[in-house]
Amino acid sequence: MRNKEKTYNEIVQTAYVMFSEKGFDQTSLSSIASEIGISKPAIYYYFKSKDELIKYLFDKIVQEIQSLTSVELETITTTNFKQNLYQLGEAAISHQEKDVHFNHLFNQYMLLASRDTYYSERLLKIQQDFLNTFYDLLTYAVKINAIKDENILIKSQLLALVFDNITNFILTDMKLDYKKIWIEAVDSVLSGVEHHEQ
Repeated sequence: MRNKEKTYNEIVQTAYVMFSEKGFDQTSLSSIASEIGISKPAIYYYFKSKDELIKYLFDKIVQEIQSLTSVELETITTTNFKQNLYQLGEAAISHQEKDVHFNHLFNQYMLLASRDTYYSERLLKIQQDFLNTFYDLLTYAVKINAIKDENILIKSQLLALVFDNITNFILTDMKLDYKKIWIEAVDSVLSGVEHHEQ
């Protein structure tokens, strides 16, 4: 008898890989079940439909993105502020570069968003969260006197745009030195407004 948790994890992981490699339309629940070695009806014990499985994976990806881009402001100091900005981008870049399935699957969701408002609204919220994260970070940096209060909104939007564009470029499999690009962007945005040399 199969372990239910193990079967559940196998369904999720197999769907993650197969959806990324073949797309949603070309991957059936039967093919996922066959890959795992279970019957198609067994999948229905865990997911009512393919759409539910697709939505579940998307929600997991969104949670992953949110955890990678969340920052505890209380841990930020005048001396580690810039390093935290570097690390925020570098962690997301490293994660995305290591997992080719993530990139291919995320592209599938972007296509799905063009015809399904659930996905388009969630993707828009991810971008809004990027903007909020960088605005909150720079606002906090002003509060602790790490940077001057100059064009904070525009600077945070610029960082969010660069961050979003880097993640989009990685989706295309284009090979660039994304970490150096991110560091250069942070340095440029903070140039002239830092109170302390990092």
